[in-house]
Amino acid sequence: MATDMAKDVAIVGVGATPQGKLPGSTSLSLAVDAVKAALADAGLSKQDLDGLLTFPGTTAPEGSLNFLRLGEELGANPLVAGSMTMGGATAGGLVQMAAAQIKAGLAETVACVFGDAARTGGSRFNRAQGWGDSWGIWGMFAAAANSVLTASRHMAVYGTTSEQLGEVAVTCRYHASLNPNAVMRTPITVADHQASRWIVEPFHLLDCCLISDGGVCVIVTTLDKAKDLRRPPVRIAGMGQAHTTQTLGSKDWLSLPHQKTAVHNAYRMAGVGPEDIDVAQLYDNFTMSVLLWLEHGGFCKPGESGPFVEGGRIRLGGELPVNTAGGNLSESYMEGWLHIVEGVRQIRGECGDRQVDDAEVCLVTGRGMALNDANALVLVPGR
Repeated sequence: MATDMAKDVAIVGVGATPQGKLPGSTSLSLAVDAVKAALADAGLSKQDLDGLLTFPGTTAPEGSLNFLRLGEELGANPLVAGSMTMGGATAGGLVQMAAAQIKAGLAETVACVFGDAARTGGSRFNRAQGWGDSWGIWGMFAAAANSVLTASRHMAVYGTTSEQLGEVAVTCRYHASLNPNAVMRTPITVADHQASRWIVEPFHLLDCCLISDGGVCVIVTTLDKAKDLRRPPVRIAGMGQAHTTQTLGSKDWLSLPHQKTAVHNAYRMAGVGPEDIDVAQLYDNFTMSVLLWLEHGGFCKPGESGPFVEGGRIRLGGELPVNTAGGNLSESYMEGWLHIVEGVRQIRGECGDRQVDDAEVCLVTGRGMALNDANALVLVPGR
């Protein structure tokens, strides 16, 4: 069943609103605009949608962006629907749910949708991270304080440096400079990274993702239907998830081994390995996240990701181009939804100056909920 799942399901439309600071927008209005853009991208109408899956967003209460509200605004009445909240793992999780629903015959064309007004509507990143607020007594009042523990441990054990984290930030900003839709497009240097203010040591400001308003939609359907649509289909060749209920009480939690499980499950379904990946969109709420994904994806050994990112290896033209639209660090913080969009566009060959030559296999990863949830997609041409 796992192998069969990957045979004939494809992404046929992607849509994104403008990103950044969008006064007057709401999570619902942004989601509606994203769906309309994705429908236009695919050459579909709202009548073609028989599935609607949503992620409420970081600031939206569940009732303000769920499938009922979105369906009402769109004038769509889906056969299958639902909402999911797994933070930065939700985008991949909903795409995988859509694929499963389609394979089960419950629906034919499913829209996965995100909308958020975190920049103008306030942010969730102002409370203690973890199970409840108990970590706040130790000063852990933000997501950076959570992820910095993995960075500090990696530095202590393997000698990873802040300058190597800076290489990730510089690379993402360079790629964003080639993306007209990116929020932050001015190139930076490692020196700029080192000079930016501390957030939680050893994270500087430029180690941290943006906070953005925006909406994103990904439409999934059967490969048979996809072949008659406007854009070349992008087949979902592999999917993987893994989760842990452990937090700081487990020493293994700091290295997030479940991420490796998610990626390798996707590899196994797709019948590929790290050597086959042409381009990677790796979830980057912080620079350290990219280093861990490189290790979990098998691109380097544990502890070797710091040196791996040096010398332009993850830049366009390098051995493994990473986050070619700028990622959460520089394109926009859409909790990983734009990583899927960029993966699709790379496989379709639509990225202009940031296009990776002969991009045939793309790895997309996501993680969320205090680092406890992880998933991965392998995208290939649908021919």
